[in-house]
Amino acid sequence: MKFNSLIPELSVSDINKSKEFYLKIGFKIVYQRIEDKFIFLELEDNQIMIQEINSNWEVGELIYPFGRGINISMAIKDIDSYYLKLKNIGIKFFKDLMINEYQVNMITYQDKEFLIQDPDGYLLRFNN
Repeated sequence: MKFNSLIPELSVSDINKSKEFYLKIGFKIVYQRIEDKFIFLELEDNQIMIQEINSNWEVGELIYPFGRGINISMAIKDIDSYYLKLKNIGIKFFKDLMINEYQVNMITYQDKEFLIQDPDGYLLRFNN
């Protein structure tokens, strides 16, 4: 198995609720440690870890929505199909599918993207 060089780990309030959500939106379980309430997930080339709150990693009180001030950006090959899939299964969108322009070193790039929140309020941004 190849691990990405950066893999966010999210502390979640209920591992089973989060597991159900991430599987519903298309992530696959790579491995899990049930006794630790830990799951390693993958969607295309995107990897994340989730673990139920256990006081090992928290630097302060976790209050909903978790992850304030951060969004996790994930590239998806066919963003239009993925968006429609999530829409058809009733996922609530934080921001609907849109095209944004970003200036990088005098070059303008366009990203098609949308955002959703997981059960703990983490902001997930899918783009291509």
